[in-house]
Amino acid sequence: MLGTKSAKKHDSRIIIHFDYDCFYASVFENENPALKSVPLAVQQKQIIVTCNYEARRRGLGKLQLITEAKKICPDVVIVLGEELGRFRDASKSLYKFLEAFTWSGKVERLGFDEVFMDMTDIVDFNQSLLNPHDLSHSFLQLKRDDPTNGFPFDATRIAGHRHPNISLTSSVTSDGNAEKGLLTRLILGSHLAQHIRWALEEQKGYTSTVGISTNKLISKLVGNLNKPKGQTTLLPPYTLSEEDARAGEESNVTAFLDSHDIGKIPGIGFKMSQRIRNHVLSRPADFDTGLIYGSTRESVTVRDVRLFPGMGPELLEKILGGPGAERGIGGKVWNLINGIDDTEVQQAKKVPTQISIEDSYIRLDTMPEVLKELRILATSLLKRMHTDLLEDDDDPDSVIGKRWIAHPKTVRLSTRPRPPWNADDTRTRSFNRISRSAPLPNFIFSLKEELESLVDKFVQEILVPMFRKLHPSPRGWNLSLVNIGVTNMVETASEDGKSGGRDIGRMFKRQEEVLKEWKVEDKDVPPDLPESDNAVQTDPSAGNQVLESIMTGSEDIIQPTQTSVDEQGVWEDDEDEDEGQEICDECGAIMPAFALAAHERFHSLEG
Repeated sequence: MLGTKSAKKHDSRIIIHFDYDCFYASVFENENPALKSVPLAVQQKQIIVTCNYEARRRGLGKLQLITEAKKICPDVVIVLGEELGRFRDASKSLYKFLEAFTWSGKVERLGFDEVFMDMTDIVDFNQSLLNPHDLSHSFLQLKRDDPTNGFPFDATRIAGHRHPNISLTSSVTSDGNAEKGLLTRLILGSHLAQHIRWALEEQKGYTSTVGISTNKLISKLVGNLNKPKGQTTLLPPYTLSEEDARAGEESNVTAFLDSHDIGKIPGIGFKMSQRIRNHVLSRPADFDTGLIYGSTRESVTVRDVRLFPGMGPELLEKILGGPGAERGIGGKVWNLINGIDDTEVQQAKKVPTQISIEDSYIRLDTMPEVLKELRILATSLLKRMHTDLLEDDDDPDSVIGKRWIAHPKTVRLSTRPRPPWNADDTRTRSFNRISRSAPLPNFIFSLKEELESLVDKFVQEILVPMFRKLHPSPRGWNLSLVNIGVTNMVETASEDGKSGGRDIGRMFKRQEEVLKEWKVEDKDVPPDLPESDNAVQTDPSAGNQVLESIMTGSEDIIQPTQTSVDEQGVWEDDEDEDEGQEICDECGAIMPAFALAAHERFHSLEG
């Protein structure tokens, strides 16, 4: 049964979660294939942040000290992973590769090495094509309009691993119709995932571990069961009838989630899991010791929480609620521990929602050291902005050859101070960050100024004042982490019309081209008329008559203004229809009040 309180029903989407195997090590292996056969570790600071499977086979693991790793495996090859550009570029390339397999474009990247794909529409389409009399010789169509683009598959079996590992025949005969339909959809999803996974390895050289289910939560967790180079589908039943629930039966979702520690459930953060653990244990849970920390010595499972007396959305709201907490957090967490996750796979985005750079420190407690680190982080942030937010500019008048596809409006500085020493020479561990935000200055977007000059100006004028507001005292603090990020992205316009913003400069350039045909000039010879079936034809012997026709206007010729719409789409309707309009005294064009000053400058530049 799902618990003491009813939860929402499971949906019928098909979500596939891709986790690239040893991604950071694989990037180096793809650059140098000879590294695939040796134990390889990626170093940041004095720690191994990840390693390949050959290194793991010899006893190495994540978050080991370099000195310790060399003792365990003396012949380990260590490469530096401080510069993230190569990982970011590889992640983008793989993301674009996976996006090409979707119809809806619902592909969401989680970090560098994980991707969610919503393949519901492809599965729906192919489910309708199945021949129930010959399922073992089915064909999965990859393109809606091309019945030859796809691959054959056996629709009577799951591709890859299944959980629980039971016979599909017994599952089908014992489930209701809805669960039979879900099983068919999961079978289709598993074969689609296997096809993409094999293509990823063959064409890009990266192996992956995959999970298939009906939401992001379960697909991510079930994929962890068979690493590396494996895929796992969670079988039905996902829901139970009231009779089965009363009889003490459990759905496969509940049975699967119950064995997980509460801190391993995506969507339940470290702080929330600690509060839940402390409530279930009736005391604070012990932390692990060591340089890298964060987990606990005592496991509190999802089952421990779900079956705790009185547990439900209301009690979780009391445990997790309070100032600053998300509204309805109790109900959200209750759904998660029951396998309910309504969050959508986000549409593929050209522009990231935010860009941030951070680093951690053993000790950072002097202003000169802070200035040094702020410059390093700011340099990385600006380089990252140039990589992620600049594209080639097709405008022939462009001198730089690049244009911004988005302008972040806000800069955020975050630090994590270490608490002071206690009287017994111990330090209370804290994971709390403090932050400060400010408008991002426009000089950051200059493409003519040297990067080093921009960084110095950014640090001195923006970051240092923000830091002093976070830490007013000149000394006495010790930081374990510093983060700089930019957010509140506003997309700029593009020539293909696919972005959401406007390019005012280009709008006025095109305005000049469109309006020049109708502009009245102080000349003895009247200007040319636009070619039109209804336009007055020029006749050299009737010059004054033609000019009079232009000046008085014609019911057959619509004079363009900023509020009219032409075939080229030069002007866009304003989002706020109530915004005040102004009329240009010189040309009579109608426009929002805020644009009048720029429009008048446009006229002054003509002369």
